[in-house]
Amino acid sequence: MNESETRAEHIDPALREAGWGVVDGSRVRREHSIVPGRIEGPGKRGKAQSADYVLEYRNAKLAVIEAKPFREELTLGVAQAKDYAAKLSVRFTYATNGRGIYAIDMHTGKEEEISRYPTPEELWAMTYAKTSAQTLSQPHAKLDSRPTATMEEWRDWFATVSYEDKGGSHPGRYYQETAIERVLQAVAENQRRILLTLATGTGKTFIAFQVAWKLFHSRWNLRRTPTRQPRILFLADRNVLADQAYNSFSAFPEDALKRITPDEIRKKGKVPKNGSIFFTIFQTFMSGTKEDGSPAPYFGDYPPDFFDLIIIDECHRGGANDESSWRDILDYFEPAVQLGLTATPKRTENADTYAYFGEPVFVYSLKEGINDGFLTPFRVKNIQTTLDEYVYTPDDTVVEGELEEGKRYEESDFNRNIEIRVRERKRVEIFMSHIDPNEKTLVFCANQNHALLVRDLINQMKTVPDPNYCQRVTANDGVLGDQYLRDFQDNEKSLPTILTTSQKLSTGVDARNVRNIVLMRPVNSMIEFKQIIGRGTRLYDGKYYFTIYDFVKAHHHFNDPEWDGELAPEHDETISEIRPEVAKRPERASEPREDYTPKQKLRIKLADGKERSIQHMISTSFWHPDGTPISAQQFMEELYGKLPTLFESEDQLREIWSVPGTRQLLLQRLSELGFGEEQLAEMQRIIGAENSDLFDVLSYVAYALPPSTRTQRAERARLAIKQSFSDRQQEFLDFVLRHYEEEGVAELAIEKLTPLLLLKYNNSINDALNALKSEPAQIRNIFIDFQQYLYRKVAG
Repeated sequence: MNESETRAEHIDPALREAGWGVVDGSRVRREHSIVPGRIEGPGKRGKAQSADYVLEYRNAKLAVIEAKPFREELTLGVAQAKDYAAKLSVRFTYATNGRGIYAIDMHTGKEEEISRYPTPEELWAMTYAKTSAQTLSQPHAKLDSRPTATMEEWRDWFATVSYEDKGGSHPGRYYQETAIERVLQAVAENQRRILLTLATGTGKTFIAFQVAWKLFHSRWNLRRTPTRQPRILFLADRNVLADQAYNSFSAFPEDALKRITPDEIRKKGKVPKNGSIFFTIFQTFMSGTKEDGSPAPYFGDYPPDFFDLIIIDECHRGGANDESSWRDILDYFEPAVQLGLTATPKRTENADTYAYFGEPVFVYSLKEGINDGFLTPFRVKNIQTTLDEYVYTPDDTVVEGELEEGKRYEESDFNRNIEIRVRERKRVEIFMSHIDPNEKTLVFCANQNHALLVRDLINQMKTVPDPNYCQRVTANDGVLGDQYLRDFQDNEKSLPTILTTSQKLSTGVDARNVRNIVLMRPVNSMIEFKQIIGRGTRLYDGKYYFTIYDFVKAHHHFNDPEWDGELAPEHDETISEIRPEVAKRPERASEPREDYTPKQKLRIKLADGKERSIQHMISTSFWHPDGTPISAQQFMEELYGKLPTLFESEDQLREIWSVPGTRQLLLQRLSELGFGEEQLAEMQRIIGAENSDLFDVLSYVAYALPPSTRTQRAERARLAIKQSFSDRQQEFLDFVLRHYEEEGVAELAIEKLTPLLLLKYNNSINDALNALKSEPAQIRNIFIDFQQYLYRKVAG
């Protein structure tokens, strides 16, 4: 029996006999997707993970089953079973071949053969040390008669509330469900301070919503009796975050949601209290005055025990800081359960946040998100110019300000203490020449003035005619800036395409289609660096990676021990290309308004010769999957070390690569080892073989063979196939070879055969069969067999 037959005839009946899918509240999920696999290029992902069976009871995942064919060893699937159980955070997992059942307790480490699967009730009891004897269909009837509900009762009751997944169309990801369950467990255990640490773009607002949903519908509150629904406060530090959360909670009854703003408070003369889920920002709660003008923060208009739960978004940004006035709010509402959400692991800069909330109940890192395929990988282009530092020479002109003789101006000085506009123009020229002008881009500038200047320079150089192509969004841009941001976030709108900013967009911008991030100011904080990277990690159709253009050496953060290995972009090496550039004599950009211009800023106009001779160097950097940077030599050595495990000789490599099926298996294995097609394509550029085959990368690394171009291979193949194929077949194969020359080895994959036939023969398979005078199987063999001629060893 194969696996499918084993499951149908042995495993499925055994599960039904144990009550799974039969007992009310139980469910068997088959082929349950866990992770989609790391994004590796157009239409390509790394290895996906899915569990053969996941057993659910009372809306909770309790166990994983890994199935193997009937005649395989019973424990063959144990490693997978443990891996999937760890991912899903379930306690029990099973391996089976239909003839036996091998059980593993992930908590105690106990492993044993068992004679049958536990029933849903038994597995629930095994998972939790204690279970409630209450009848879950009518829990209120029992709980209302008790002074307080127990931890077990709340846990059981939370389990009766299903996730709000829009009828199954928006299911949670495995780590989101784990995070939700950990928070609810902490709430049931009466924990007062709870922290979640999840990388930007992994859905912290979704998690907050689901937690609120379960607490709301289970009528949990601080009294710990289900006599009323809870009052929950979502507290952010920016209106855009509060608005995003408010919109994300739309599944709640409309009258349950309340957006607290200063205008609404002034209009009604009091803070709103007639709701269940409240949304506001720290600044609103800290505002408010008495009649005599003395401070009277609005949060003081609520009783200290008014809110049962407070969710603090981006809590590392100051809400838990002892020196922050925001802490006053959290101290005032001390009775409430406080749930902190942050994207940043514990650092020196945010140690106070962790001291306040305690260790997180769940962590999901940037590295995990990228490797699982829930976040977009990225690459960094480190750009250096001959004007990264500046020392005045007499041939330059001081346009404004007071010069400090002999001073070396460094990156931290530019656009704060000194401005050289031709330098900024050059930087804008560089990244504008590399980005796709239609891709959404965020540019981080030194301050608001600098963001204004860069906006103007971009619009002066743009090739897109629309005047709204680039806009500035900073704190001083007000309502109009917020509208530009909303338009930028709208994936249906293409304008504005580029936003310049200084600080405002470093967090909280949910714009999924950001393809480029440009750093034109230093990023000294590891936390801020991670936040900025998070602007590009969100998934979007057709987005296979995003690019960071780094003018300020921010990528050095990757070497910091505090990075903790949480980065997992792609492999690469450093490519350095010195490009002498002739800068056009710039027209003076319009001066910023006086109120934006520091009075003491020094402005320098470079001597004419310097303007024309600015040079730059670009280094493209990727990283090893373990989160560390890797040099060209290291990359080559690592790949060299892995190749002997995949083929034993040059001849075997040629044999494998000459057949589409075995070639695809080799590529898949390389990808699993961390060398995907994107990385190998980058290696082509490293060894100067962009017009060669991926085969040449492997043969160069493994056997130091000089690369051939695809055209050279195609010409040799054309000569060889004349001896083995008819004229009609040669005509088709020549068509295939032209596509190979233009596009690469991907055109030789077996799934490309039908599209190539349709393209060649008037979009008709019948025309192709008639032209080639062959049956489909024969054409398939022709397509496979001719490829050996591309990879034959060249004599001499």
